[in-house]
Amino acid sequence: MSYLSISFTHKNTDIEMREKLAFPDESASEQFLKKLKNQESIDEVILLSTCNRVEIIASVSDIAKSQEYVINALSNYSNIEFDELFERADIYDNAGAIHHLFSVSSALDSLVIGETQIVGQLKDAYRMALNKGYCDQGLTRAMNYAFQCSAAVRNATQLGTGSVSVASTAVAKAKTFFSETKNIKALVIGAGEMSELTIRHLHKSGFSVVLVSRNLKKATLLAQNFDQEIEVESYDNINALLNDIPLLFTATSAPYPIITQDMVKECSFNRYWFDIAVPRDIDSIKSSNLEVFAVDDLQEIVNENMKIRAEKAKEAYTIVNKYSKEFFTWLKSLEIDPVVKQMYVKANTVIEKKISNAIAKGYIDAKDEKNITKLCETILNEFLHEPTKQLKTISKSLESDAVLSSIQNIFALDSKNNKNNKK
Repeated sequence: MSYLSISFTHKNTDIEMREKLAFPDESASEQFLKKLKNQESIDEVILLSTCNRVEIIASVSDIAKSQEYVINALSNYSNIEFDELFERADIYDNAGAIHHLFSVSSALDSLVIGETQIVGQLKDAYRMALNKGYCDQGLTRAMNYAFQCSAAVRNATQLGTGSVSVASTAVAKAKTFFSETKNIKALVIGAGEMSELTIRHLHKSGFSVVLVSRNLKKATLLAQNFDQEIEVESYDNINALLNDIPLLFTATSAPYPIITQDMVKECSFNRYWFDIAVPRDIDSIKSSNLEVFAVDDLQEIVNENMKIRAEKAKEAYTIVNKYSKEFFTWLKSLEIDPVVKQMYVKANTVIEKKISNAIAKGYIDAKDEKNITKLCETILNEFLHEPTKQLKTISKSLESDAVLSSIQNIFALDSKNNKNNKK
């Protein structure tokens, strides 16, 4: 088994390409995962799709064949030429793939270093793949270790403090346009996780919020999560609201632009719109007194963020390196054959010791040592035969890690490499 990671992010693709690669909902993701699993060399696979990245994380039997199949499938899905995708993709295998996964989970590969959303998004992607049967023992081990690494980075470096998400960065940018936020309304379109996060940062910055969603019930429920009053409007009023409110944040999962040129009227006041959705919610629009910011346009604040976090990031990468090495050491300790071998070696050592003691004390004759040893070994082999068979069966299941660790503890086997016991 080998690990494979194929990554498209803000680092190697522009927003236009990421829009084509994006998977707008769980149904689209599952359909693509199903296609990938049809390839015989791909044993397990997880798909992560966010506003800044599309990641394929897989357990494979043939790296070259699998990466070609994945990129070809992405080419067919996005209508982007295979050669262009292959040239732009960041492709990692085995140790490189695990190091990349741990870096992603620790928010070191994010547009905003240290942002707090990515680990939740990664957990959602993993759970979906696991529940639908696209992920099993191999990737479960890697993902669980990735989440441990993420927690260690967060606790050791405090990298997640401050303005550390696309939503918070967008709100921080919006604040620069107003000397006073108290009487400024902000229109938020969408009622998902990103919208909720945006509202929290808007409230913290003193803005009033107007919330609009195609699903009025969902928007109303979201508004009830906040102590501050939120004005919930019908989606039918979106045209009027667009042209009446100076500040807009949109983060829907629509596969096409929901705000188009024909909806926009000229206004006497300045408007600032933040499109933090991928694919973008706002079409190419030209209007006086209007500035539109997409995810990639927040780079200026992101660069400043990176300067501030540079030292913390160095420390974080040290932790990622440590966890990456520990992961493979831990994997080795969970292999069934060394555990079984240790059981037999330890038992034979006890047999030799006890027979030697018995001879020394005169309980048995030295001339019978060979036959008694053979008898003890026969009893041992028969006794351990069934447990060994069961262990080999269990080793292929998701429960094997806990079972093997327990066996090592019960029989006091060499578990110095079993890092799972130290977490």
